[in-house]
Amino acid sequence: MTKPESATCSECAQLHCYRHDKRYPDFCATVDLDPAERADLVELYRGDDIDARIARAAAEVEGLYYCKLNRVEETVAFARRIGAEKIGIATCLGLIEETKILVKILRLAGFETVAALCKVGSVDKSEIGIAEELKIKCGFEACCNPILQARLLNREKTGLNVIMGLCVGHDSLFFRHSEAPATTLVVKDRVLGHNPVAGLYTVKSYSSRMLDEERLRDL
Repeated sequence: MTKPESATCSECAQLHCYRHDKRYPDFCATVDLDPAERADLVELYRGDDIDARIARAAAEVEGLYYCKLNRVEETVAFARRIGAEKIGIATCLGLIEETKILVKILRLAGFETVAALCKVGSVDKSEIGIAEELKIKCGFEACCNPILQARLLNREKTGLNVIMGLCVGHDSLFFRHSEAPATTLVVKDRVLGHNPVAGLYTVKSYSSRMLDEERLRDL
């Protein structure tokens, strides 16, 4: 089988890498993987540093609690297994009430918590070059400040940071600047009740506009 143009894992119909019960397509990244790099990865995951501890903790939580715990509970179990004592929360303003509930749960589980709101620093969008007509409402409107959120949590020496609904792109900045390992609990989707996969599930019906090539190219 010849490798189709731009074929990657999304074009694979075998998924043989998971259970070794089918076969690899010729364009498979597993087939192309240098044995030396594979060995290096195994050693990385078997080691004692943070990457290895995260990998093993994640696998242990998945194996022990598969389809038994929700995402909040899994976060508690994961944080405990990587030895995090203080958990940072980078929260969206629109999810501050949910963050307060999460804080209560994490404290009941024995963790310290530090929360940083997206509008911390109170920098007007105009100060970073955003035109008035691009604000949600004209006048003072604080921009999201994910770099400061990350810096505040870095100063607290958190062992794990949790994202609560940061906007697309703002989460990217937070990940870039977070010194602690970071995980996402809530993904922002104002239209779909913070459940973006619903758009993929309904792409042949209610969300069919997402298959409109002209519309997509104009976004």
